[in-house]
Amino acid sequence: MASSTSNVLLYFLAIFLPFVTVALKEGCGAQLLINIALCCLAWIPGIIHAWWVISQDEKKKGI
Repeated sequence: MASSTSNVLLYFLAIFLPFVTVALKEGCGAQLLINIALCCLAWIPGIIHAWWVISQDEKKKGI
């Protein structure tokens, strides 16, 4: 239950700070650099990418 609650908060945080959300989920790596680039080009693709990163983590854990 706590995992799904934290993911809901991450989805909400991703609307305002998508790169922070990706950094919390993936650390400092390729996904973070991709997200920063997407946020610089346009904000919405950065949000979509952050949501994708969160959903991929849910699939890994089998939620």
